[in-house]
Amino acid sequence: MGFNLQNLEAALKAGRKYTYLPFSLHFFESVSSTNQTLWNLLNQGAISGTVVIATVQSAGRGQWGRQWISPVGGLYVSVAISLDHKIEATDSYQLTFATAWGIASQLRQCGVDVGIKWPNDLVLNGRKLGGILTETKVNKGQITQAVIGVGINWTNPVPETGINLESWQASQDFRPISCLEMLTSTVLLGIESGMECLCREGVKVLLSRYLDLLINMGDRVYVNNLSGTVVGVTPQGNLRVDLETHETKELITPEIYIEPGTISLGYHKSSV
Repeated sequence: MGFNLQNLEAALKAGRKYTYLPFSLHFFESVSSTNQTLWNLLNQGAISGTVVIATVQSAGRGQWGRQWISPVGGLYVSVAISLDHKIEATDSYQLTFATAWGIASQLRQCGVDVGIKWPNDLVLNGRKLGGILTETKVNKGQITQAVIGVGINWTNPVPETGINLESWQASQDFRPISCLEMLTSTVLLGIESGMECLCREGVKVLLSRYLDLLINMGDRVYVNNLSGTVVGVTPQGNLRVDLETHETKELITPEIYIEPGTISLGYHKSSV
């Protein structure tokens, strides 16, 4: 069963409340990575809102240079974003947070109980449903252009820590996402709503919404043999952890910030 762009266009048209991004859809059977293909299109003059979708990626990329295994049956999509307001290069995680919150909230509106695992994973039943990779171009310390890549498990095989949407739907009384095109539309509308929230309502509103869906709030973590509790996320993407102090004279709990990639939080049952 091939991918039907007309079905996707119809689903997008039906689902859009506003048009913040002028989606221009490009479908490929196989690419090295959807992000790289999209950067190539941007170098040839493509504009914000350009979308690359692929059936298979031969060299998919994950966070921190990891390989993203991309077998047939998954959704692999990248979207180009040009920013009409200034975002510092150091704040690039705001784009990832906007995407994660937007997609999770769209799926939740469909009845799929998705949560977010810091910083960039979409989680269902405590297992990884998808991930996000944001890449940026920077000029004079500010982001001028971004490509947001999203991979979501649809019918593809997954590792033990993963879950695909169709197997989850098979265990439910209903099937909210009927086809890959509908999933793609839901993801694109989620990215659009996340960007709109960030650009129109600001990072404070976005972060509060992101934290509402973050499965790690209240998690116990260990940093340099000290125990702490996850209490939030900074606008730069760092995890906020309150360290426990065992000195009775101490009245305050020191808070530390942990950069993405320095600790792994693991997976657990979603409580959102």
